[in-house]
Amino acid sequence: MVATDVAARGLDIANLACVINVDVTPDAEVHIHRIDRTGRGDAEGLTLNLVAMDEMPFVTKIEQLQERPSQWFEVSELTPADGGALLPSMMTIQIIGGRKEKIRAGDVMGAMCADFGYAREQIGKISVNDFSTYVAVDRRIAAEACAKLNNGRVKGKSVRARVL
Repeated sequence: MVATDVAARGLDIANLACVINVDVTPDAEVHIHRIDRTGRGDAEGLTLNLVAMDEMPFVTKIEQLQERPSQWFEVSELTPADGGALLPSMMTIQIIGGRKEKIRAGDVMGAMCADFGYAREQIGKISVNDFSTYVAVDRRIAAEACAKLNNGRVKGKSVRARVL
């Protein structure tokens, strides 16, 4: 389950084992209330906060309110249960060219599948902006797909692409 800060305030979920925060709330009391969704009553629970350097003052306030220090880990120290690297399954390719060049998501999907031979399941969300297009692709094909885009065509036009 994923919930926004506003939604999380009203949730009461039994047996919630872990809460992961992608940002630290500036108000320490609100933050503690949010993370209190786990470990209710006699239950044990885990809260993980992903903290940026500019959020460190907020963490200090939380530690003071809880009267105990936080336990810190570098992201590089975290590994999944199978011991492999923590890598997303998809990568993003940026295509230089978008709506102003009359590129549509269907044009990109057509090039990726019909012209380059990739399966639909290997292609994720395609977001077309005015001057660029972003395509989520399976991590295993990202470099090759980018090279094919640079050497191929989308909607009959040559494009430049790069993996982000």
